[in-house]
Amino acid sequence: MRPHILFTLCLAAFLAACGGGGKPDRREYTLQGQVISIDAPRQLAVVKHEEIKNFMPAMTMPYEVEDAKALETLAPGDLINATLVVFSNGAHLRAIRKVGTAPLEQPAPSPSASSGFELLRPGEAVPDGKFLDQAGRARRFSDFKGSPVAMTFIYTRCPVATFCPLMDRHFVSIQKKLHDDPALKNVKLVTVSFDPTTDTPAVLTRHAKSLEADLTRWTFLTGDRDDVDQFAARFGVSIARSMTDQRDITHNLRTAVIDPDGKLVKSYTGNEWTPDQVLSDLKSLAQ
Repeated sequence: MRPHILFTLCLAAFLAACGGGGKPDRREYTLQGQVISIDAPRQLAVVKHEEIKNFMPAMTMPYEVEDAKALETLAPGDLINATLVVFSNGAHLRAIRKVGTAPLEQPAPSPSASSGFELLRPGEAVPDGKFLDQAGRARRFSDFKGSPVAMTFIYTRCPVATFCPLMDRHFVSIQKKLHDDPALKNVKLVTVSFDPTTDTPAVLTRHAKSLEADLTRWTFLTGDRDDVDQFAARFGVSIARSMTDQRDITHNLRTAVIDPDGKLVKSYTGNEWTPDQVLSDLKSLAQ
């Protein structure tokens, strides 16, 4: 069965929509945007769209398409109007209509290997990045030395339920199991936000509370945008921000396991990993 990408305005809205026992909540919105790419086998189109009033800000994200045949007439660069259908556990585009075409915005060139952004390899020391934690305290990554660490990268406004919100849910699951296993009492969880414009320490504090995070074990970090981007790039995190709105973010996913000496053990790509896999890695380090 192919994976489904589910959408919400934010994690809180998603939980609220799914929490009731009544009829499914179905809403429709007009979407205007540009097709960035198409994934026909998965019936997805990545669309950079304008603000959807009373629902969500301008975003670039993948959307499932109700009718796969609609993708046959679309190409990257096409300008479209469509209806975004949002329901309790997902969303899709329907009634897609091409209204024009325009050149795609060119991404910034990738850094060269000589610029210090080479991917970390297992066994290499994690850079001692500079951050602020959810309490506004200055932190260095070296503060976590002496403990096995699981670390992931998110931003709290991410509306794709199988992206950042899934990483949050996985870490919630890991945290519960850490509490139940005395052998893992020294393990630390670290969530790094790459959206410092929005994710201030106060926002991260509220986000942590919504997840019932144990802040003695689970730390949320933000910081200077360039510092965070450089740190994240060493793990293979790709972050693209709109030139007109730095809050419009396109990104991939990476989750890392780091040993007590501060060296990379393993990096998980995407969202296919499970909490049990990371727990197994952490148990090996704890032993």
